[in-house]
Amino acid sequence: MTSLRGLGLLAAAFLVAFVVVGPAAKADGALGFKACEKCHEAEVNVWKKTKHFTSYKKVHKAKAAKKILKAVGEKRMKKTALCANCHYTIGGKKNKAMAGPGCESCHGNASGWVEVHNNYGPDTKREAETDAHRQERYAKSTAAGMIWPREIYDVASNCMSCHGLANENLPGDKAATMLENGHPLNPDFELVAYSQGTVRHRFYPPSIKENKEMSKAEMSVLYVVGQAAALVSATEALGKTDNAKYKAAQEKRIATAKSALAAVPEAAALVASPSHEAGRAFAAAVRGKDLTGAVGGNLPSQFK
Repeated sequence: MTSLRGLGLLAAAFLVAFVVVGPAAKADGALGFKACEKCHEAEVNVWKKTKHFTSYKKVHKAKAAKKILKAVGEKRMKKTALCANCHYTIGGKKNKAMAGPGCESCHGNASGWVEVHNNYGPDTKREAETDAHRQERYAKSTAAGMIWPREIYDVASNCMSCHGLANENLPGDKAATMLENGHPLNPDFELVAYSQGTVRHRFYPPSIKENKEMSKAEMSVLYVVGQAAALVSATEALGKTDNAKYKAAQEKRIATAKSALAAVPEAAALVASPSHEAGRAFAAAVRGKDLTGAVGGNLPSQFK
């Protein structure tokens, strides 16, 4: 699990960063949460108390799950790609379900970048790493597929993809069938309420044992970036299917996001033409700002 820094100390479903504990599963495969624990035990322990962790042994046993599987012509969740996209961490030597949504679900499969991520320089420990090497390591890890916690738009996009029933690998006809047969789709899913609740794991640096709470200023930025990710996710999902229930949910997500972003001038280009590129640019533009005056009233009641 990567530690969370500054405003990007996100997490939402979010737990990642890896230490090599053995040979990589595949060039693009997941290593699993156990690869995180040596340096990020505190974060993993938080995750183990969430539904993302406990769902691995429970979600496939639900009557609703069995009904949905039958409707899409499948029998086992853990061996069905439609389900694995969001419900499991897939990898290991046998490339199978290893856990529920975990570290790599939010920050990318680690096989391609873990060695770079953990290299602090020749014969150098983390605390002695130079700033120049840290920046180089950051860039190389990113290029290899790691989504760092400070890149909150990309982390948020992973959340919105699954919680919006909008994963790019989920065909529209299957999404409609799943929804009509009881699969949940909550158009009111909101990132601050979710990420700063049970899944919060803000330990930085790793030696810090306190799970820090976000300030209202930090939450205000996280809120609008979450809405930006929801806007892009829902806009892309609209074209998946003509199913009325599915389209209504995505249209509500879009309307909610546009209403929230209307108070933030930096969001104008994104709202006019939603895209991941525009979303990342927006997140960069508001990073470190205090937007409580503009959107503080929209924060979940427990955080106002």
